[in-house]
Amino acid sequence: MISVIILTFNDECQIANCLESIKDLADEIIVIDSFSTDRTVEICESYGARVYQNPFINQAIQFNWALDNVPIKNDWILRLDSDEILPGKLREEIRERLAANEDYAAYALNRRMIWMGRWLRWGRMYPHYIVRLFRKGKARYEERTEEHLIVDGKIGRMKNDFMENNRKNNLDYFTEKHLATARGELREILAQERNELDESIEPKLFGPKVNRTRWLKLHVYSRMPLFIRPFLYFFYRYFILLGFLDGKPGLIFHVLQGFWYRFYIDAKVYEERLKRQPEKNWEEIF
Repeated sequence: MISVIILTFNDECQIANCLESIKDLADEIIVIDSFSTDRTVEICESYGARVYQNPFINQAIQFNWALDNVPIKNDWILRLDSDEILPGKLREEIRERLAANEDYAAYALNRRMIWMGRWLRWGRMYPHYIVRLFRKGKARYEERTEEHLIVDGKIGRMKNDFMENNRKNNLDYFTEKHLATARGELREILAQERNELDESIEPKLFGPKVNRTRWLKLHVYSRMPLFIRPFLYFFYRYFILLGFLDGKPGLIFHVLQGFWYRFYIDAKVYEERLKRQPEKNWEEIF
């Protein structure tokens, strides 16, 4: 059997869809709520979920808190977000693969992301494998803003997809969320400049996806000039990787997530560096 852990905050508009999609898959549903003020907790409890509340810092810290503080009875743990749904084909595949007792410590699931009513298929959006299903005691999140699951053992892949369709994700919500995550990324960039950031994941160009992504971020993206790299990143995703094929929703997403968000982080880095410079004597200038 499977234990599912879901992180929530004011998700009454979508949590029922998530829970409905796993009710015949998991015999234990654990919800870690960040003190919702709507009906989220009530809806979760109506599906038999055990709800715990903990202040939110970031996704990785919140999930690791669950691993450390909540009793989990099953050998397999599935992490889901409140806006995600497991279709029937994937549920059946999970049952069959786990019953076969394959020699894997974890499985990556392929995500289909819905944005403004459209499945985003281009611009590095699909396929997009994320490790979400793992044996208890074999995985833990790296506690960073852009979190990765560190797995002790081999990772397999499920053939069928799951879906992300965030009903809260209008442009205001998207902007506010990314302003918050930008603060976390800024702290990590500044810590890296001071050589105070531990690398839990080994950067490897020819390693697994998370290792390759970390290598590219450290040795390519972070070494590019500020303000130039967001343009290049957007160009790569939107034109080279054909993000434009997803129409207006693709244009909006890649401009905001691939350009604006990265440009904003660079602007925050620049702002922090200005604070370190000695203050100018404006009397002398005038």
